[in-house]
Amino acid sequence: MESGKLVFAQLMDFLPRHEFDACVRRYGGHRRPRGFSCRDQFLCLAFAQLTFRESLRDIETCLRAFQPKLYHAGFRGQVSRSTLADANRAHDWRIFADFAQVLIGRARELYVDEPLAVELEQTVYAFDSTTIDLCLSLFPWAQFRRRKGAVKLHTLLDLRGNIPCFVRVSHGKTSDVSALDHLPIEAGSFYVIDRGYIDFQRLHRFTTGLAFFVTRAKRGLDFRRRSRRRVDKTTGLRSDQTIVLVGPKTSRLYPDPLRRVAFYDAENDRRFVFLTNNFTLPALTIARIYKCRWQVELFFKWIKQHLRIKAFYGTSENAVKIQVWIAISVYVLVAIVKKELRLERSLTEILQILSLVLFEKTPIFQALSDEKPQDPNADIPNQMMFFDL
Repeated sequence: MESGKLVFAQLMDFLPRHEFDACVRRYGGHRRPRGFSCRDQFLCLAFAQLTFRESLRDIETCLRAFQPKLYHAGFRGQVSRSTLADANRAHDWRIFADFAQVLIGRARELYVDEPLAVELEQTVYAFDSTTIDLCLSLFPWAQFRRRKGAVKLHTLLDLRGNIPCFVRVSHGKTSDVSALDHLPIEAGSFYVIDRGYIDFQRLHRFTTGLAFFVTRAKRGLDFRRRSRRRVDKTTGLRSDQTIVLVGPKTSRLYPDPLRRVAFYDAENDRRFVFLTNNFTLPALTIARIYKCRWQVELFFKWIKQHLRIKAFYGTSENAVKIQVWIAISVYVLVAIVKKELRLERSLTEILQILSLVLFEKTPIFQALSDEKPQDPNADIPNQMMFFDL
């Protein structure tokens, strides 16, 4: 890569331009001659995410401070608050949602061999949601409580690399369990969900789809034991049973056998009871798989701390969804750069460095690496390659 190219331009080179243009054409984003394209909008909001901008005025002020460099950074339209606000209203949020899925697909390919916390060949997903609070006076379409607005971010996280492979932005009143209806089922994979998602009719969809789920059992579950297996209680296991539901409703909604594993966590003095439709893995592995569910909670915490998804640059539903999807794209892009350039730094460190060097003319590998190459002609990873998580 040219040493005189801006870091921001080098970073955007990891994005597949033809795929982005295809998403724009798919939803008619190219038919709005405003002098401010969908790509300009993406670059502005990606800059805002990477540098923690607070508002449209903040974005405009900072970018105009680099006016002579904007063309070389990839911008073609005139950056202003009004044009960016118009773009947030006019451009379909699905353009950026589809493009994020392109990035996610590539990232998952790059992380397919990433090790898990448990020794397992299958893909393991963790599914959960988080609520993003909104000011009701500014977002009246998002009324959640009498004096409060909110949207929900339902996320399916691939635990190999912590890649958000399915994201759904819904109204704050949407029940968590109903999000399971939109979840893609991948045969042979494991889905780890909290007990708040227990709906036996929906859980049976995993079984008919030849996928596995691991969840916590609710108290008062009406069941009958069919058989049991011996467990090593020194590991924390207390029981491993095959059960069938006998409740008048649950037995009809889930007629197949279930596996019930009881586990005692001595460190925290807590007892857990897990339900799964997998009967082949060791019982201790089932408990360890559920422990991995915490990764999705850490993902929500990370993006809320390091990306702009709690304060929004526009008040329309379209603007909110655009910002969320571009934030997810930036998360995946940073993780891709980490993998593609074989960086040892954490995502947080990479994001912090990028926030300071975007408009410097430094090879991106040198800017982000914690080790400077001794030979200026040393072999540096090809930064024109596709992205990696």
